[in-house]
Amino acid sequence: MKKKEFTGDFGDYGGRHVPEDLKPCLRELDEAFQRYINDADFLRELSLIQKNFIGRPTPLLYAENATRELGGAKIYLKLECLANTGAHKINNAIGQALLAKKMGKTKIIAETGAGQHGLATASACARLGLECHIYMGEKDVARQRPNVFNMEMLGATVVPVASGAKTLSDAVDAAFAVWAADPKDTHYLIGSALGPSPYPDMVREFQSVIGKEAKQQIMEQEGRLPDLLAACVGGGSNAIGFFSEFLDDPGVRLLGVEAGGLSDAPGEHAARMGGQGSPSVHHGYKSMFLRREDGELLPTYSISAGLDYVGIGPQLAHLGRLGRLEFMKATDDEALEALQFFARTEGIVAALESSHGLYGAMCQAQLLGKGKVVVANVSGRGDKDIFITGSILNQGGKWISFLKDEVRRFEERQKA
Repeated sequence: MKKKEFTGDFGDYGGRHVPEDLKPCLRELDEAFQRYINDADFLRELSLIQKNFIGRPTPLLYAENATRELGGAKIYLKLECLANTGAHKINNAIGQALLAKKMGKTKIIAETGAGQHGLATASACARLGLECHIYMGEKDVARQRPNVFNMEMLGATVVPVASGAKTLSDAVDAAFAVWAADPKDTHYLIGSALGPSPYPDMVREFQSVIGKEAKQQIMEQEGRLPDLLAACVGGGSNAIGFFSEFLDDPGVRLLGVEAGGLSDAPGEHAARMGGQGSPSVHHGYKSMFLRREDGELLPTYSISAGLDYVGIGPQLAHLGRLGRLEFMKATDDEALEALQFFARTEGIVAALESSHGLYGAMCQAQLLGKGKVVVANVSGRGDKDIFITGSILNQGGKWISFLKDEVRRFEERQKA
């Protein structure tokens, strides 16, 4: 096996822009990562956990009904939604948690937005016997209550963050502050391919199992590489893991779909790469961020809590600048359209985040036409979004009645 080495730089992006008190933690982590990612015993142990705990490999499904109805290119779906905990996040969580345990760490802290990374981290910690604290913006705690409940059931302590916009960016700030105060026994398990080096490289490597499997599976089913890959992009862990195995295949187009939200107005979307983002340093790395003219970060919005991060992973920004990675955005309504379409045609209820990528796949399949092949990453399942989608998709009155009845039943049980 050829030794892998990583610098943490992606053209003008990436790096390690952190206070002095964090630099020793990152150097220790970098040394451990570069050692263990090349260690056959570590990789063998990780592979067994991926198989027996995560449930890998996840299937690659030919979306025959969707393909026929759209009338264009063949669409295949990489079903990361079938991984344990319901999303791709578990790949990185297990990888980092196992690495932290090898380093002698006993406590894991993490940030989460939609809750999938928090759930995956809590699950990984339960499996590996590590203490777990999850930092989550108050707004996300409120809108992702099912995931919060499950994190707590898995033994994690969920810490609501009340500062700033009370979303993912603020949860990252809070977790960094805690890590700086207690680095000896603690590992900060970042959930996306961003942050100071070595996190972008580390998260990509642990998520690259998606792309490796997809490449082998599409070759087995089609006998050739796809024409296009599509994935949603928030911070970018599912996308870079999916794309990584195809970066050196110039005939495969790569499409990242960002959150178009409600409109192009500032604060109503989270599309960094469509001309509204600008280079900046934040959360310990340089990349593209949504900022005001005075340099302050803009508020963001998306119906999907996992896509409303103000920045993007540095490698994805670099690939976008090179032209190797294309970007588009899907509005809330377009993501909901894709969600309903694939539920009806393929029996798959995707997460709202994944539905952005699925909308991109729908558009490109029609543009490419017959004889072409599109593969989309269904990065997570939509169970977690039921309190959002159930109240929007022509079910408002029924949903409110159900919730009122649930509250009544809950109060009756409490009195009893």
